[in-house]
Amino acid sequence: MKLEMKDSPGQLVAALKPISEVGGNIIAVLHQRDPDPDNHTLNVQIVLDLPKGRLDNLVALLKDQGVRIQRIGEERLLYQRSVILIGHLMHTGFSDTFDQIDSTGFAEMTELVMSMPAVNERSSSRITIKAVSRDDMEAALAILRRVSQQKSLLMIEPLEDAA
Repeated sequence: MKLEMKDSPGQLVAALKPISEVGGNIIAVLHQRDPDPDNHTLNVQIVLDLPKGRLDNLVALLKDQGVRIQRIGEERLLYQRSVILIGHLMHTGFSDTFDQIDSTGFAEMTELVMSMPAVNERSSSRITIKAVSRDDMEAALAILRRVSQQKSLLMIEPLEDAA
């Protein structure tokens, strides 16, 4: 799910609580504190496992919390690759990097593990990308290679075979 919510304290917790209330399991949350200055909103991506028949209830609960659902998708991304990025990830607009992959419609960054030793030091992250097909995976990796080069990031790939 991709959600849009008000940029105010407690909104993320308020958006996550209904998932638990309907029996869902949160697998990953991507939230970067980079509000939209015009709307005073934040975008949050959530990967979750939800029991069948509970989506409508979850959607209603989220709307009651004032959360706007931008996208809902079922598992259709069957090919997976993980890469490592090293560099000044946060200073180079990490959410932009995610958006360039996620906006394709055929691939998404589904997992992020990041280490940030100090503000002025390079950080490192392990990123998992999932795609619809092998060709789509290669296209998503090509985008990530291009973005990494533009932002002077070192990209180490792949960490496993696509499958």
